[in-house]
Amino acid sequence: MKDEADETIVCRCEDLTLAEIRAAIEAGYTDFEELKRFLRVGMGPCQGRTCIPIVRRELARYLRKSVGEIAAPTKRPPAVNVLFGTVKSGSER
Repeated sequence: MKDEADETIVCRCEDLTLAEIRAAIEAGYTDFEELKRFLRVGMGPCQGRTCIPIVRRELARYLRKSVGEIAAPTKRPPAVNVLFGTVKSGSER
């Protein structure tokens, strides 16, 4: 029997439910970076502001660890800073 909480949307950007997160963990994706690459969790426009803490909690629960023991995902900033004026003008400087 499915729990109603399983249908809760965890990642709004990627439209992922708690059931999908739990299924991926059960399938062996037990590292946040693996989940990120498999489900795209934390890769939407909000960059995981809502879903990262929830996914870390689920990983900790499954692995019987504290949330602090679950590594946060890596962030990759843009390679080069670009000023908005440059983007607006269309120049490449």
